[in-house]
Amino acid sequence: MLPAVAVAVAVVVAVAMALPAAPALRHLLARSALLRAAGRYRRRLELRGSEVRLSQERRLRRLLPPGTAGGSEAFRERHPLGQSCPEGAPGEQVPPLFPWALLRSCWGTDPPLQGSLLYLDTLRAAFPQALASRATALLSWAPGGHCAPAGWPLSTLYCTPAEAGALPSRAAALRVQLLFALRTRALHVLEAGLATELHDALAALRASWPGLAEDLALGRLSPQPGLPEDARSRLQALLIPDAARAAELQAECALGFEGIVQRLWPQLELVVVGTAHSAEKLYCDALRQAECKGLPFYCPFYRAAGALLGVNLWPKEPVPRFLLCPDWAFCEFLPYPAEEEPRTVLLGELWEGREYRLVLTARPGEYRCRAGEVLRVAGFHKQCPVVEPIRRESQALSVRGESIPEERFCRSLCRAVGMWPGARLVDYVCVESVLLGASSGACAPHYEVFVELRGLRDLSEGQRYKLDQCLQEDFPIYKSFRFKGSIGPLRLHLVGAGAFARLREALGSPLPMPRVLREERLLQLIQSTVIS
Repeated sequence: MLPAVAVAVAVVVAVAMALPAAPALRHLLARSALLRAAGRYRRRLELRGSEVRLSQERRLRRLLPPGTAGGSEAFRERHPLGQSCPEGAPGEQVPPLFPWALLRSCWGTDPPLQGSLLYLDTLRAAFPQALASRATALLSWAPGGHCAPAGWPLSTLYCTPAEAGALPSRAAALRVQLLFALRTRALHVLEAGLATELHDALAALRASWPGLAEDLALGRLSPQPGLPEDARSRLQALLIPDAARAAELQAECALGFEGIVQRLWPQLELVVVGTAHSAEKLYCDALRQAECKGLPFYCPFYRAAGALLGVNLWPKEPVPRFLLCPDWAFCEFLPYPAEEEPRTVLLGELWEGREYRLVLTARPGEYRCRAGEVLRVAGFHKQCPVVEPIRRESQALSVRGESIPEERFCRSLCRAVGMWPGARLVDYVCVESVLLGASSGACAPHYEVFVELRGLRDLSEGQRYKLDQCLQEDFPIYKSFRFKGSIGPLRLHLVGAGAFARLREALGSPLPMPRVLREERLLQLIQSTVIS
């Protein structure tokens, strides 16, 4: 983008933000300017995709102290491989969109802004009506405002008030956002920060749709735990009575919940989720088969250790793939499985079809952190690798060094559940017996698995053994340890409905669902919900 054009775009955004009235005109001007900037950055990304090594060296220099000599080879010699990145590292802070931020993004590196511009550009190309004013509903808990929606530079996209997502209670935030989404029939996009948030919001719809319909009809926001009275008053002032919409909600819910999302919002084009891989894939698959049947799912971004690393430019493809942007972080990779003398390879040295552990330098002073993520290279866009996240290494089960990855354990569990007539897996979590301490008794180390099922209220001993049997069939090393008695029999527990929503509330921050619990307080919570 020529400097004069960049300045013009920033001026248009400034004017649009300053307009006190005419919200439709404000949205139109801001959208036009942002899409112009997005097109420019997309062209720049295409150019940088042909010079990956140079872009990575440039990014590394920005992350190192001024005057640091040498390039990536000297950097790797100077800094040994670091420890794991902090668990639950905070995401990139998203500032208010001022015109100079847009100008800076035209020449510098601003991953949160550039990522959202690419999201807007990709959405416009694939779903032109998706960028209509107030046509996106957001279901995302963001205490403290740390998690920004995908289209945050264009705030007029959203029909849900920002204050609703910042409530202290996760359950209250999702219910309030759901109510505002329900009052807007002409939605084009349903967006959730995590697939679990969409899952739990729709579970709340199943459980309390009569109360939601009553609130819609009266233009009221009912008191509930975790909803401060002052916030309730402010949010309720935004509602107006809508008896017709309330009647429509009652009629559609009375017909059942398969395909309910498309029936409640007939113009809906897609579902956007912040994370659709690893633990979140279970929820995406369940939603596709039930409430969101017939709708495409689009996961626009790939993040690791709180850093934005890649963008999904293919929203209509069922399996999310992410182009790793060479301007956003300095990335290294360790071949997986590990070699005897591991040496990292760089972004431009990957092989299609192979798996790698991610090593990340995304912030000044935090060099060569192990991100704990395993990626598969699915292809290339020019020289930029296109990857599929495969697993989180921190979620592997291991009591004797056997290391069962989360996605393979999930496949074994789903296979076992498929042998239980009428049962459907809703959610699960695992615990290694060491966390139980003395309460696990004198038996050998083992796994304890807590599951929530639909269609089954009790489990026989034979059904419980099926999961242990599936694990032995799928993992020879586990079978060997079981045969020797070094690992004890797996213990399977059935928990009541809503147990995992309570667990996610107790996590205290909007992170992907853990599959292996490491904290005693979380273990005690899930144990308190066991019904069989």
